[in-house]
Amino acid sequence: MSITKVTKQEVKQRLEKLKKLITKYRYHRLVLDKPIIEESAEDSLKKELFDLEQQFPDLITPDSPTQRVAGKPLEKFEKFTHPARMLSFNDAFSRQDMEDWIGRLARAVGMSIPENEPARSSFAKQKLGGFYCELKIDGLAIELIYKGGILDVGATRGDGTIGENITQNLKTVEAIPLTLNLKPITYNLKPSLVVRGEVFIGKKEFEKINKEQKKAGTATYANPRNLAAGSVRQLNPAVTASRHLDSFAYSLKTNLGQKTHEDEHKILHELGFKTNPHNKFCSDLNEVQKFRDYWEKHRGNLNYEIDGIVVIVNDNKMFDKLGVVGKAPRAAIAYKFSPKESTTKVKNIIVSVGRTGVLTPVAVLEPVEIGGTTVSRATLHNEDEIRRLDVKIGDTVIVGRAGDVIPDIKKVLKELRTGREKVFHFPIKCPVCGGPVKRVEGEAAHKCVNKNCPAIKREAIYHFASKSATDIDGVGPKIIDQLMDTGLIKDAADLYLLTKDDLLNLERFAEKSAQNTVDAIQARKKAPLNRFIYAVGIPHVGSETAVDLARKFGTLEKLEKATIEELSSIKEIGEVVAKSVYDWFQNDYNQKLLMKFRKVGLHILKQESSQKSLKLKGLTFVFTGSFDTLSREQAEELVRENGGDASSSISKKTNYVVAGTEPGSKYDKAKKLGVKILSEKEFLNMVQ
Repeated sequence: MSITKVTKQEVKQRLEKLKKLITKYRYHRLVLDKPIIEESAEDSLKKELFDLEQQFPDLITPDSPTQRVAGKPLEKFEKFTHPARMLSFNDAFSRQDMEDWIGRLARAVGMSIPENEPARSSFAKQKLGGFYCELKIDGLAIELIYKGGILDVGATRGDGTIGENITQNLKTVEAIPLTLNLKPITYNLKPSLVVRGEVFIGKKEFEKINKEQKKAGTATYANPRNLAAGSVRQLNPAVTASRHLDSFAYSLKTNLGQKTHEDEHKILHELGFKTNPHNKFCSDLNEVQKFRDYWEKHRGNLNYEIDGIVVIVNDNKMFDKLGVVGKAPRAAIAYKFSPKESTTKVKNIIVSVGRTGVLTPVAVLEPVEIGGTTVSRATLHNEDEIRRLDVKIGDTVIVGRAGDVIPDIKKVLKELRTGREKVFHFPIKCPVCGGPVKRVEGEAAHKCVNKNCPAIKREAIYHFASKSATDIDGVGPKIIDQLMDTGLIKDAADLYLLTKDDLLNLERFAEKSAQNTVDAIQARKKAPLNRFIYAVGIPHVGSETAVDLARKFGTLEKLEKATIEELSSIKEIGEVVAKSVYDWFQNDYNQKLLMKFRKVGLHILKQESSQKSLKLKGLTFVFTGSFDTLSREQAEELVRENGGDASSSISKKTNYVVAGTEPGSKYDKAKKLGVKILSEKEFLNMVQ
């Protein structure tokens, strides 16, 4: 098209037609798998579109196919809050695990567990509406938000509540439509539409990239998932585009009238999303098992990695009714394939020293491929595990990946021993500092007891700055290693004394990155009490125990002076944890460290008490089911506000179980233990 003899309005019309036509061809090629023109012809249309947009850049729109590879490199990704929490799935590894899941679903809807196969099949078909089974892609979960039919935001899952806005990068993934295909849709479309799916990289593309890496003399990637995850988080979208990522949509979160999960896939397909053609409706658990077993045998025929199937209660009303347990929907489960296993030799057994001084034996293996990943090390946990396995240096062992993730020694092939194998003995001196090593009384752990051990300090600082602790952005293990190796820091408190000039003397630091790092550290000079308690790494104190301690004592000063009796009085804390906390604060090194934190200006925020009355003092409540006027979290907070304790598990010490509609197994356990059961109304009367 000659652009010298036409008006701008004519160019605009031509652009719109080109965009619609290219989108149509993309839909037929990728979604329907029925191309109507040669890809080279489609490319020539894209070239014309690109040339016109270069002449009239003010006519470029976000939904243009040319924007898939456009965009300037970003300095960082912005955080994005999901409209609704993105959940993960619980895992099943056997038919028995799936039978147990069916039992939990039955109890959740107030039914007894179906005892025989016909009863279970009937329950699955009639009550649950059957199951929709999807191949579990080994990729990265994403959320896509469309406004007016045009892609507005694309984000990673993150922690389920907050992810990262990677829209610019997801635009480079051709399988993700920039504009929705609205013509065949008869549904009442909403102004905003939310879709979830997976981004992944095909096996062929993965192999091609690794060949290029080898040719260039650079490190190859361990598996397709890691490469896909790293690709979508490239600050330069051009790098993402070069990786030729793929995507499947699997969930429609906006209500367009869908009644089943299967309906969602049909609608997504019509809207222009690429959906997995192998996904299938299964009426009962027998069909689910056949589907799973088939794909375990035939997954090698796919051009992408899968590690199992996802089984979802097909009826959407029932799915919502079954609710959420922790971070997973009750009505869906990941049915994983059997862990892949291989044999290899134990070349050596070495010991690593963690942040609390615990020595962990690690088997150094002859590298072996397991499930697409090169495994060269496997944890042996502790001395007891070594004895249980009877593993020796030089042994031939079977190695698998627990849950398809963690390298794990399954068995020692003692029949292949030659007599030259060596028994491993736990060191009596720390391999890092040479200090004494002692076995912890009543535990399987050996510990370095030198509090000044560099390994303990290093791991302690990693933990202190981590996301779950003080969350110092950008200060990870590599930077901490540099700071320690150059003597700039000796402990976590030294982080707050760093200046930009200190960092400019280190590799990979320029003016801007040095200033950003210092700013990130200074931004964390105010720490919530519970996060600080967790961050300093007191043995046996996790994030939940840290919250309990912060709520009980309110300030660091009060916690420092707490006696073992006062600590033990907290219901969730036993004698072992109480003594651990007490001993930590009595230790000279830790006292000096706390003093140093104060001197460098770290301000530990006071934990404000939310307690309004003592009506429920000494009483423990457990909540189960759904409530009309309160969320579970609100109900538990109401208990704490009135001096009581809220627990997630039932025991003989539980005073009351508050049961809403559709109570779970906790209701049955309460009846069995003779714990008093209250209705929502009765509970509210107690606190009003």
